[in-house]
Amino acid sequence: MGDQTAWFFVALALVLGVARLCGAGARRLGQPEVVGEIVAGVLLGSTLLSPNWGWRDAVPYAEVQPLLGALANVGLALFMFVIGYEMDPAFVRGSGRTALWVAAGSVLLPLAGGSLVALPYAADHGPSGAPGFILFVGVALSVTAFPVLARILADQRLDHTPVGRVAMAAAGVNDLIAWACLAVVAALFSDAAAWRMLFLPVYLALLLLVVRPLAAHLLRNGGQGAPGSAGTVVLVVAGLMASCAATEWLGIHFVFGAFAFGAVMPREAAEERVRVAVLDGLEKSATPLLLPLYFVIAGTRVDLSTFRAAHLGGLAAMLAVAVATKVIGAGLGAVAAGLPRPEVFTLAVLMNTRGLTEVVILTVGLQLHFIDAEFYAILVVMAVLTTVMTSPLLPTPDAPTPQLPTPRPPSPTHPTQKHP
Repeated sequence: MGDQTAWFFVALALVLGVARLCGAGARRLGQPEVVGEIVAGVLLGSTLLSPNWGWRDAVPYAEVQPLLGALANVGLALFMFVIGYEMDPAFVRGSGRTALWVAAGSVLLPLAGGSLVALPYAADHGPSGAPGFILFVGVALSVTAFPVLARILADQRLDHTPVGRVAMAAAGVNDLIAWACLAVVAALFSDAAAWRMLFLPVYLALLLLVVRPLAAHLLRNGGQGAPGSAGTVVLVVAGLMASCAATEWLGIHFVFGAFAFGAVMPREAAEERVRVAVLDGLEKSATPLLLPLYFVIAGTRVDLSTFRAAHLGGLAAMLAVAVATKVIGAGLGAVAAGLPRPEVFTLAVLMNTRGLTEVVILTVGLQLHFIDAEFYAILVVMAVLTTVMTSPLLPTPDAPTPQLPTPRPPSPTHPTQKHP
């Protein structure tokens, strides 16, 4: 046990150190840190943690990997809670019908195109059957990375422009629809006992009728101490872990429990100061440390040495369909909303960002056996490439930014997005 614990800390130091170096390198190249973290995982999985290297037998990585995975899952749960908590409906309402048109186009066309392009690969890469594989690939291609998009907008100085607000609102609606679709696919095609799904309405009712009022009381009174105190954060995290356990038991993965728990948290003005304090506490402490660990471990599952010509063909097909359907779908939505051509192009490029959220969804699909390891690697590479191409295609920060018809501004109670 002592040796295992020692190797766990060695592996943790290695993973975090490499993740930090690669993340910093990605930032210097004008890319989101998550791109560097995934690359770090691919590098580690292909070198130090690869069975093809002689020292793999001397380092008991297989023994410490479950410990690293558990720690990474805690970071993912905290991150999904923050995403759900920050997805304020008032923020979406502030951008009006434009965001809804863009979100609809950026979901429906990729969902249909992804399902169609998945058909030839279902027999070879769908462990749980063709229907689950096809629908999952459609959902995966419809994703837009809400947190990564926020960081790209900030880097490009577009976050306070009308086009930036529309993009953020549309991405929020997009991800909400994508997670809902994935929850349906998981409920229909996962290996969980069917009778457990009968308790899903009970779980949702408890969230809305019991958890939300209790959380409002907790945030309004600041828990056992001052508003935003450590005691309040601990109670919120305890409820979050219980929600994750409930959805994992139901068979629809713990990320849905984390997201749903954040989504039902109250957002009234009386609780806003505590809300911001809770989010800041998680975003500045736990998630920056634990979330990179998750993406590095996700990257270690990508074994590029197994890529063959057939895999490259699959990657080309997925990449082409992912980019074309997302850009055309978002563009058509923007045109339907009445936006001029420069804003249409900018929104279409922004909505093609997949990155972080995509990798989370792909990992869920791998764990639920909707896709196999080979197709997981193909889709992860696709996610990285679509994220990398976003910043170079955007107008330069010094270029004049075309002005949209200014929508009603977001609710003043919505906190500033701070995701990496």
